[in-house]
Amino acid sequence: MLDTLTFLLEKLFLLAHIKLSSLLPPLTRRCDRDEAAPQPGAALRFRRGDLLEVPRTLFTHFGIYLGDDRVAHLIPDVLPALTADGRQIQEMVTNARLLLGVLSKRASVRVDSVEDFAYAAGILLNAMDRAVHRSPLPGEEVARRAERLVGSVSYSLLWNNCEHFVTDCRYGTAQSLQTDKFCEWLKSLIRDQRSVVLTALLGLVSMACLGVSAGTALPGLLVPFTLWMAS
Repeated sequence: MLDTLTFLLEKLFLLAHIKLSSLLPPLTRRCDRDEAAPQPGAALRFRRGDLLEVPRTLFTHFGIYLGDDRVAHLIPDVLPALTADGRQIQEMVTNARLLLGVLSKRASVRVDSVEDFAYAAGILLNAMDRAVHRSPLPGEEVARRAERLVGSVSYSLLWNNCEHFVTDCRYGTAQSLQTDKFCEWLKSLIRDQRSVVLTALLGLVSMACLGVSAGTALPGLLVPFTLWMAS
């Protein structure tokens, strides 16, 4: 049951279109994007241990700058589970590899160039420092922590994603503000009285019309009701 709930939450999270940049003041965010827009030689402005952030369509991707135009980042990838060929694994991760990595919960912390990491998107520099209530560690320590983690890792959209990786490296504690925001949104949705009533009705209809057992439908009724009553 727990695995099923986690799977459903992860799929909702993937579709939620949540970005960390939405947590920041609009004016500040606009200035950061202008300053951090990728330009020829832009990597020279980054310092070892900087946290780089790339807003994308469905999510925000994060990495740690290691110096010499190199970025360590955690990315879903099924290939390390299928082959030990380092040259093949080091090739740029395709969308198919990424999606299969998400589904199989496989990933790797890999080192790519700034250009490959950004994938033609603008880069925000250390924007998370304003949202996390912890002071960043010294840049050299941040980079070394990232380098020690390079290699295959398990992956979870909710509990172990690229944001957990960079926050662990830079602040000493793994955290995902995107996940936190999604969970708050999900709880507010569940706490809504209309959602509770609709869930209860769907559960009763499932038992009456589809032959779903009470043991299957009951958790669907109790979970939102309990969260709503506890709010």
